Amino acid sequence: MDDIKLFLSKLDNEARQKDAHSLLSLLESASGYKPYLMGSIIGFGHYHYQYESGREGGSAVIAFSPRKQHLVVYIMPGFEAYQQLLSKLGKHKLGKSCLYINKLSDINLTVFTEIATHSVKHMQQKYHCKAS
Repeated sequence: MDDIKLFLSKLDNEARQKDAHSLLSLLESASGYKPYLMGSIIGFGHYHYQYESGREGGSAVIAFSPRKQHLVVYIMPGFEAYQQLLSKLGKHKLGKSCLYINKLSDINLTVFTEIATHSVKHMQQKYHCKAS
């Protein structure tokens, strides 16, 4: 956890730093996993995947990164199942598995927590997930 605190302390933007600390607590609580640092990404839990092609790997069950432009939250199952919740979330943008948020005050944190919790449960049903 000290490496995460050090990483977050080096963020230039004080508001981004505060939001990142809030996300850290929120995602730890929503996921039930302790955070760990992977480069500039803070992950929670771990899962292993294998495609039909034989390609395999591993990743965090849920993660975020406090980038310069946005807070990026990695929702691994994507957003197809969360369209109704996303309509209530507030200001955000989506990538395939990335939720881009300018600042936490732009979104409804109750809705965000529900998306994060459902995402983790979905991953746990689909994959063998474990603490890192």
